[in-house]
Amino acid sequence: MQPRMQHRRLAMTLGAILAATLLSLAAHAQSGQTVWTAEQDHQNMMDQLGIQALRPGPSGDEKAPNHANYDEQQANPYPNLPDPLTMSDGTPVTSAAMWRERRRPELLDLFSEYVYGRVPAKVPPVKWSVTAVDHERIGFTPVLVKDLIGEVVDKATPGIVVKMHMTLVTPSQAKGPVPVLMMFGRAGFPAPNEPSPEEMERINAAWKKVLTQQDASLAAVFAAHPAWQMVKPTPFAFPQRNEDGDLPNTWQLVAAGWGFALFDPTSVQADDGAGVRQGIIGLVNHGQPRTPEQWGALRAWAWGASRGLDYLQTDAAVDARHVGIEGVSRYGKAALVTMAYDERFALVLIGSSGKGGATPLRRNFGEAVESLTGGEYYWMAGNFMKYGASAASFGSRTPGDIPVDSNELLALCAPRLTFVSYGIPAKGDARWLDHQGSWMATIDANRVFTLLGAKGLDISGDYHTAKMPPVNEGHLDGVLAWRQHDGGHTDAPNMKYFLLWADKWINHQPPQ
Repeated sequence: MQPRMQHRRLAMTLGAILAATLLSLAAHAQSGQTVWTAEQDHQNMMDQLGIQALRPGPSGDEKAPNHANYDEQQANPYPNLPDPLTMSDGTPVTSAAMWRERRRPELLDLFSEYVYGRVPAKVPPVKWSVTAVDHERIGFTPVLVKDLIGEVVDKATPGIVVKMHMTLVTPSQAKGPVPVLMMFGRAGFPAPNEPSPEEMERINAAWKKVLTQQDASLAAVFAAHPAWQMVKPTPFAFPQRNEDGDLPNTWQLVAAGWGFALFDPTSVQADDGAGVRQGIIGLVNHGQPRTPEQWGALRAWAWGASRGLDYLQTDAAVDARHVGIEGVSRYGKAALVTMAYDERFALVLIGSSGKGGATPLRRNFGEAVESLTGGEYYWMAGNFMKYGASAASFGSRTPGDIPVDSNELLALCAPRLTFVSYGIPAKGDARWLDHQGSWMATIDANRVFTLLGAKGLDISGDYHTAKMPPVNEGHLDGVLAWRQHDGGHTDAPNMKYFLLWADKWINHQPPQ
């Protein structure tokens, strides 16, 4: 490329970036807000809370001076988890009715106040629309794919519009409604149906005609290369298998007679502190900063998933009684929060969720509360930052002061189907996630499943003494299930076990 052309293209690119920046600034100005960085938003929340200093979070680099603790002897400075079966006033929870009517609402309120934040009372409604429908094939299974946008608008905040993105995929030849697993991640058509060879010929002919009209010299180029086509069929490629050699999760789901919904949480709320004044949180706040009790991104993502379920319950292809939620890592946290708050979800697959998910906040092993009050503060309610404070108007607080913990979050899923999944550090599911801690929380939550008449884990002992099972030893006989696979930071190697387990409990028969 000639230097002049390079300079021209660079100028065009810089011009496009400048134009986009100006448009973004104009949108912010229209909504009456200034542009903040994540650091400024974080400082604003500290100022609201009267916090002068936060304890720094540990480093994930085990060679760093401030590396996280991985010594089990030092992992439990607050050795006792809060009891899910004891009310805040000390009253024991002795019946299923008492759990449903008193303890469950109390726990939800505590998690909202101190950990994940409250959803504002008046959130504008979501208007779902099907933007496109495609007939595709995933593996050997023909499927119907609907791409959807859920739009949220508030006339009081004209500079912010939320467009939630979800893609629903169901087997075309199903004889009735199918169970559906909503999966946090990027949405979009999984295997777009391409034009036929004849249609591609017409497209190429039209392209060449238009280009030749714009530049007559291209006629000679096309004549010199008559066999070359601009639009070509996508070459066949074998699927990228899961770490355990199985077919991709989506292939397994449709082959087993399930549907799936790809739900993009970042279309609800950005995964960034700088985006807190945009997205659904910014929309409801009219572009202004959060207050300490308001929802963070995890709760916003869970809210979005619930609005996605609102749509799924209206779709005739979906068995609305058996819709599940799935996610890995930060989306594993969000999947667990979704399941805890919305009892319409029938099952959950929680992948490698760590702190803020299935791992106790009190544990001093790997990821810490200070990790969440620092860089990932926007996932949580502002009030959660208090537990990382070393100097504040209220003194200092520690993880031991948090009135709830992950064992109670897991208990809020009872008696519905709950599968806790992890990999192994050797393959990349880092020790940072504290697998042992999640096991302890799962064991303690088991008591609530039992109280509610559900079959739980077949493990003896309490969370202090119950030994974590060996890798690849699944405990899948109850509605509360555990399996640590021998792969990395993914739940893919557990998908086939999840499907067998779920099918048994919901009495679903895969196609023969």
